[in-house]
Amino acid sequence: MAMSEHIRDVDDLHPIDLAEHLALDNDWEFDRIAEDQIAMAVEGAWRTYALTLAWSPSDEVLRLICTYEMEPPDHRLPEVHELLNRVNDACWTGCFTWWGEQRLMVYRYGLLLAGAQIAGPDQIDGMIRSAIASCERFYPAFQLATWGESPPAEAMRVAISEVWGRA
Repeated sequence: MAMSEHIRDVDDLHPIDLAEHLALDNDWEFDRIAEDQIAMAVEGAWRTYALTLAWSPSDEVLRLICTYEMEPPDHRLPEVHELLNRVNDACWTGCFTWWGEQRLMVYRYGLLLAGAQIAGPDQIDGMIRSAIASCERFYPAFQLATWGESPPAEAMRVAISEVWGRA
């Protein structure tokens, strides 16, 4: 059953409320950090991803950040950055970035809801599932470039074209 089938008055729900309902429905661990922010843990095939959704009323943007720890050796950082460019060329929505200080690989996506538009439950569900699918798809390539000492072009060949299963 789609989430929207059991949430009737989505017009009155804050986008973070919708994300909280989704986390409850999927038994994901979550923490409502503030009225406009939620953090959750979503288990994928490769690892558990830390996912944060934040609503900015002034920008009218629902921002999703999905992270996982990665510890590339310093001598492999140029390959990681080259691979990031290749990966981002293959992403239709969102993008990856490397937060070196925090040692995190990050997938980011911003949903613009200008003019008082409302994000529906299926839209938020799609954002989360797309983020997890992108992380799952490119995780093996990042691992090969980081630890397998593969060149970025070769590492990119192992990126899964379509993720099977569900987050």
